[in-house]
Amino acid sequence: MPTRAPFLTDPALAWLALALLLSCTLAQAQPAVAKASAAGDAALTALPIVLQAREITGRPDLDFAADGDVEFSRGDLTIQADRLSYEVSQDLAVARGAVRIRRGGARYSGSELSLRVQRFEGSFLDPRFSFDELGVNGRADRIDFLGPSRLRALNAQYTSCPRDGSGDPDWVLEADRVRLDLEANEGIADGARLRFLGLPILVLPTLSFPVTDARKSGWLPPSLNLDNRSGIELSAPYYWNIAPNRDATLAPRLSTRRGLALEGEFRWLERRHEGLLAADWLPDDRVARRQRHALHLQTDAALAKGLRLHADLIRVSDDDWWKDFPRSRQHVIPRLLPLSVQLERPLLLGAGDVLAYLRVQRWQVLQDPAAPIVAPYDRSPQMGLRAALRVPQGMTLALQTELNHFVLPDGATQTTRPEGWRWHATGTLSRPWREPGWWVVPRLTLNSAAYRTEQPMSDGRRSASRTIPTVALDAGLELERSTTGFGRVLRQTLEPRLLYVHTPYRDQSMLPNFDAAAKDFNFVSIYSDNAFSGIDRVSDAHQITAGVTSRVVDAQSGAEVLRLGLVQRYLLDDQLITPEGTPLTQRLSDLLLLGSTSVVPRWTLDAALQYSPDISRPVRSILGARYSPGPFRTLAATYRLARGSTEQVELGWQWPVYRSEGTAAGQRCQRTWYSVGRVNYSLKDSRITDSIAGFEVDAGCWIARFVAERQSTGIAEATTRLLLQLELVGLSRIGSNPLKVLKENIPGYRLLRDERGTTPGSPPPVTP
Repeated sequence: MPTRAPFLTDPALAWLALALLLSCTLAQAQPAVAKASAAGDAALTALPIVLQAREITGRPDLDFAADGDVEFSRGDLTIQADRLSYEVSQDLAVARGAVRIRRGGARYSGSELSLRVQRFEGSFLDPRFSFDELGVNGRADRIDFLGPSRLRALNAQYTSCPRDGSGDPDWVLEADRVRLDLEANEGIADGARLRFLGLPILVLPTLSFPVTDARKSGWLPPSLNLDNRSGIELSAPYYWNIAPNRDATLAPRLSTRRGLALEGEFRWLERRHEGLLAADWLPDDRVARRQRHALHLQTDAALAKGLRLHADLIRVSDDDWWKDFPRSRQHVIPRLLPLSVQLERPLLLGAGDVLAYLRVQRWQVLQDPAAPIVAPYDRSPQMGLRAALRVPQGMTLALQTELNHFVLPDGATQTTRPEGWRWHATGTLSRPWREPGWWVVPRLTLNSAAYRTEQPMSDGRRSASRTIPTVALDAGLELERSTTGFGRVLRQTLEPRLLYVHTPYRDQSMLPNFDAAAKDFNFVSIYSDNAFSGIDRVSDAHQITAGVTSRVVDAQSGAEVLRLGLVQRYLLDDQLITPEGTPLTQRLSDLLLLGSTSVVPRWTLDAALQYSPDISRPVRSILGARYSPGPFRTLAATYRLARGSTEQVELGWQWPVYRSEGTAAGQRCQRTWYSVGRVNYSLKDSRITDSIAGFEVDAGCWIARFVAERQSTGIAEATTRLLLQLELVGLSRIGSNPLKVLKENIPGYRLLRDERGTTPGSPPPVTP
């Protein structure tokens, strides 16, 4: 199960790392060669002591004292001090004057250490600590060791900003008292205060936190959101670690415009099933003046006798939910929400694999009177079989058959569309020949369908059927040669491909169309047998498709340096069944060309073009360029044209714009400002459609993000959000999270923490 974001785990470890690491050190240290040793009973002398100093005095088997540049070692633990004494009978080490402790990448210093070594009981006065691996440091007035797994610290501080004596760190976490119980995985801080740039931003009388990476119940960092629909929203999530395989999150939310709300999420991961249940409830939306809610359920379960259950359900209370709550969008198409439940069972056959399934699929359509959408049919039920079989003589047989009941969903705007049943079966028999450098695949496909509708078809019938065969021959070459260029060894390929398809004409104009739609015309679909997706329409075809692709690849790294391709289709006969509804008589199809290269250092160039020989002009084109001279520096531009439909320009960037010198906390905390954003501009409408713009500030020990997002939700409507986040490196993130928005929308965007070779950690839970 994914780990829920912890809050303030690192501070707890940092405050008391001295005690924790000393405990581990003394319990696990390995023997070393001693220059001077004190012997006691067998139990206490299991790990020899190595002692170096300018002057050493002592009594055998009783005690010793060392003065001047003292270094006391036991295993991988080293204590340095001006003076150190050790009593064998008490197993007591006392160090005074510039005490320093070192173990691995952890370093500590203080004025006085008193420690019963084996029992790990004692105290350390005025300790300061730093961890090279984590890049954090801190201090406390006193640490009391209460045993190998329990300790207490007084007036503790923690920060990832360097302390060079020139001023206070930019942020610091303080507590009057901290108690740790390592066995119970619990830490408690009394009087916790978080200060940023000298201002207190979080004050809690009592703070509970885990001391390891294990999950723990508690409050997650508060979330702050601002948009033009709900105003300011403040959420305080509580994480409940129910069991190792179950957890839940409850988040009360207060909106300045809409009032109180409650979000919840429950997750489970069992041996035979897993899932997620999430809900959002507004008992009284003060803007809409009604109760509103949203529900999301996902589950995957293994049942008896090989059955498997998949379910995906998203439902909301009203059509305006997707506009009013853009933060809660949980589906690729926010206005089309699924309800899908499927049972499936594999069937074992010696000749291949067979899958039987039963599904119910329904849609909730969120309609906008100003911009209605055409909803797909509900399928209740949908029953089918899929099989991939091996037959003699090296042939393969792929079969699929389904029975569907198509019903118009609630909210459908075109209520005149027919409803009814459809049974269909498709089978493809092929015989592939594949050898190094070439391949040939002939295939025969049969597409059959039978219909029974509740309303009469256009010719008055309520039932009809049809069967359409397709013969195809697909062949290609894969040629390769070694070459050199651009100062490196390269491999160049030449991959010509030829596809012949013949599908006889069958009149389908009287049949219902439940799920067929036009395929997008691109480098993939041009090599398909049918111009339609779905079952209900099969285009007639007597055509040849020819194309060639050439790639240039770096022989050492395998990275693609250059790709060029072109493809075109030739009609041997007119095509009568087309997505446009009019016969296609043009012998040569539009020419498709593509190209991409990274030959020019720091540049990536992409182009895709659909050229019409009929009008001698491009009808669709995509041109893109990205310039990335180094980490956190990227500029991207894309031009998109669909003649007669859309024309737009997209700009995206992440770029440093300002760097301050920083004098208060050393060079590492210099502040670098980055501008981030993406803008989509419609040349046809002369307006910005969607946009994201903001700044990131990296001060080394903290990162601040300010991002504004504007998304169109209608012809004259848009939702604007303001995302603010403060990331205290080594501690937590506070505020709303813009990282998903930035990563999904800005080509080449990188997290600023990548500079340190780490991935920003999730904040662990805390309990006030």
